Amino acid sequence: MQPLVVWTEIPVTDLKKAADFYAEVFGWTMRITDMGPNEVATFNALTDADEMVVGGHLYPGTPAAGSTIHLALPDRVEAGAERCVAAGGQVMGPVIEIPQGRFQYAADPDGNSIALFEMKAH
Repeated sequence: MQPLVVWTEIPVTDLKKAADFYAEVFGWTMRITDMGPNEVATFNALTDADEMVVGGHLYPGTPAAGSTIHLALPDRVEAGAERCVAAGGQVMGPVIEIPQGRFQYAADPDGNSIALFEMKAH
């Protein structure tokens, strides 16, 4: 089996505000639930026969410089960028074209580095 990314964690200062941001920008259903020492807001980014394959959660933490997480949009990069700004995020730089699609760097309201990714149509 090839190695897979199966889970991602994004630290945020305001769980509800961050959950609203990611739901608005990416169209995700965010579920706030208790998964241990803290409440977290979970999302399923990819499912296979109703089983979660790839997902993650937002958790109360201290945002810091780190990796950029590329997250697939339900539509075009430009529309995602507009939603990002309207929801309190920031767009960084131009749209970048690659063979797999297009993306634009952005920051969520806590300053976490994300990329708004539009997959190439097949």
